[in-house]
Amino acid sequence: MCFLPLHAQDPIPSCPLLGKVTADCDTLRSYSQRTDTVSIPQIAFPTAFRQPGANELTDSLGILNPFWEKLRLLHSGFSTDTIRIVHVGDSHIRGRILPRTTGTLLAETFGAVSYIDKGINGAFCVTFTRPDRISEIAALHPDLVILSFGTNESHNRRYNTLVHYRQMDELVRMLRDSLPGVPLLMTTPPGSYDSFRKSRRRRTYSINPRTSIAVETIRRFADDNGLAVWDMYEAVGGRRRACLNWQEAGLMRPDHVHYLPEGYVLQGELFYQALLKAYNDYVGY
Repeated sequence: MCFLPLHAQDPIPSCPLLGKVTADCDTLRSYSQRTDTVSIPQIAFPTAFRQPGANELTDSLGILNPFWEKLRLLHSGFSTDTIRIVHVGDSHIRGRILPRTTGTLLAETFGAVSYIDKGINGAFCVTFTRPDRISEIAALHPDLVILSFGTNESHNRRYNTLVHYRQMDELVRMLRDSLPGVPLLMTTPPGSYDSFRKSRRRRTYSINPRTSIAVETIRRFADDNGLAVWDMYEAVGGRRRACLNWQEAGLMRPDHVHYLPEGYVLQGELFYQALLKAYNDYVGY
């Protein structure tokens, strides 16, 4: 896993003398695009990874535009305000490697970015639908809230899409009431396995078939409610290859649910790359 080096901004061209024709003088708009965009890192997947999908954010309504604009002003030096991101989720976030990888890379690229993780082991999205937890998030005055759930929901063998949808709706409603105008970004889970005990000493594992259903529910909820979404599950191979890619690359822990540090670093790098692509799409529009 590696990044290509980031490139510095182009030097500011000198202004031509009045009346002098300059053949390669950019317009203000094209110059602004060139300096506001950032280099997108190329991520080297482990050799065992096959058929990864598109690593993209979906934001059809442009709800993240105010956040991208704050990043643009910070990157161009027109603002020195710290941009605050709060990443809420389950044990994948509680482990801190994923969010801290993304946060560190964003701070290296843009400067004053504060990336705070608030994860709880075993959490469902409904775990955060308590007034005290919503108040804790609101007290951080975030410019963006990221919601990463779905693994624990899909591990319930009585998983119900309607219940899952309603739980997401309750959490989002509470966040919007406490943080009006703050954009919300959802992510999908990376993939996991079910375990079965065949004997007292032996367990066997099979791909959790409910993960893809939970992913579809998350994407549908985001689309229905005007939220942005990053589909990590699709980016690492989707229904056919996500779990197999993680397992064959040796990046999963023995429980086949959680990941080794290198796996979480890769997830954080992929998220960072997807964020930069969406940012460049905004500033280059």
